[in-house]
Amino acid sequence: MRTLEAPSTPPSGGRRRRIGVDSEHSHYKWWALSCTSLGMLLATINSGTLIIALPDLERSLHTSLLELVWVILVYMIASTVLVLSAGRLSDQFGRKKAYVGGFLLFALASLGAGFAGGGTELILWRILQGIGGAFLFANSAAIVTDAFPKEELGVAMGTNTMVAAVGLVIGPVLGGALVAISWHWVFWFNVPFGLLGSFWAWQVLHEITGRAEDRSFDYLGTATFLVGLTGIVYGISKGGISGWTSSLVIPALVAGAVLIPLFVLIESRVRAPMLDLTIFRSRLFSTASGAAFANGLARFALMFVFVFYFQGVQGNSPILAGVKLAPLAIGMLIASPIAGVYADRRGSRMLAVMGMLVTAAGLALMTTLQRDTSYWWPGVFMFIVGIGSGMFNSPNTAAMMGTVAAHRRGIAAGARVLVQNTGAVISIAFVLAVVTASVPKTVLFSVFSGLANHISDAQLSPFLGNMHTALWFLAAVSVAGAAISAARPRHAPASAAEELRDAAQSLDGQAREPEAALSAG
Repeated sequence: MRTLEAPSTPPSGGRRRRIGVDSEHSHYKWWALSCTSLGMLLATINSGTLIIALPDLERSLHTSLLELVWVILVYMIASTVLVLSAGRLSDQFGRKKAYVGGFLLFALASLGAGFAGGGTELILWRILQGIGGAFLFANSAAIVTDAFPKEELGVAMGTNTMVAAVGLVIGPVLGGALVAISWHWVFWFNVPFGLLGSFWAWQVLHEITGRAEDRSFDYLGTATFLVGLTGIVYGISKGGISGWTSSLVIPALVAGAVLIPLFVLIESRVRAPMLDLTIFRSRLFSTASGAAFANGLARFALMFVFVFYFQGVQGNSPILAGVKLAPLAIGMLIASPIAGVYADRRGSRMLAVMGMLVTAAGLALMTTLQRDTSYWWPGVFMFIVGIGSGMFNSPNTAAMMGTVAAHRRGIAAGARVLVQNTGAVISIAFVLAVVTASVPKTVLFSVFSGLANHISDAQLSPFLGNMHTALWFLAAVSVAGAAISAARPRHAPASAAEELRDAAQSLDGQAREPEAALSAG
């Protein structure tokens, strides 16, 4: 199902030396996996190093709490909004070019972010970083799915998730060490990493392009989704910090509530949509997408909460807080490859259900934490959540990507990231609104700047109570995600007959796609 471009190396004499093997070689899949793993490592290390540096950023750049939160959120919004367009462009122009470009843009934006002189400037560089991240996220799962046979996708996705977990282990600890030097190095560290990734991808990957000839861009749909999602996230985050009657809060929420449904309507009618809604006609893909959204909503805000719990509430240093976050990633590191192998052999549905339930149990147990709780307990609870996340992520991703034809995998990978990251963005904004509700501004400043040692238990009590409320909500979302996973069709290893049937359906689907896109409205 792959369409290869002409070889990029000269046919004679001046043949360029390159690393790796031919795309048809049986070992090529492992070379491709090394590239996507490097991208996952960069993204997760960057996430961990930055989140542990947030209290130091607030002190050094004198940012407001809202600006501090948006340093995280704008990157996620940019990468979420553009990931589908990046996937579509990658299917049309080539995933190798897009992946290399993503690495380079990420490195450039990281260099600029390290020189930022204030919160607003840093936010602008983070937007550019998010654009680069969109091209990495949109192509990672697609490149792996192109390279691996369907019956090995679980192992491949499990390996990618395991590498991401390694990044989550390293990131906070490295972030604590880099902050001890200067917050600038939290960003500058990414530059050589990004350059190495671009070189490796350029040398190792072979270009695989899709068959779509339509190279138009859905400006209307992209703009509608951007403004709608930004409105919802801005309204929730500002409302929680400044009050729900503050200026722009209600208009932003109303705009989001109107524009997101309008986005779906637009996508059902335009000729070349940002989000091809026909991909959700597969019940397996649509239900797995719903579970991915719930997983992003339930899990992503957890590191955000615990950075401020360890540094703000318990008064730990950045590097110690980074070490204390490690059990979350270690749990993922252990569970992900095992879950991938199991899913390839036995199917992924029950594993995804159990993963979400284990996550819910860990989140519920976290509601018992207090200011003076021994680290043993939050460490165990984070490990449980990590195990649950590892059990869910790789089987669910393999199930989603295994349902689509090769020429649409960029779109499918983009859709997967979009739904999961949309959940993650809303998760941070919502949890922020909950934990800051009715807490005095002086207490919030002390907690979010890591200077709460002098705050009494009575003053901290509202913050901890709100944190417990947020954790109960995240646990409930995980249970809902388990129910969604249970409702999807069973995903089992494909037989040769199924592969032939999928190929036939893929070819038939190409002929019907223009008609289906028009009739969907």
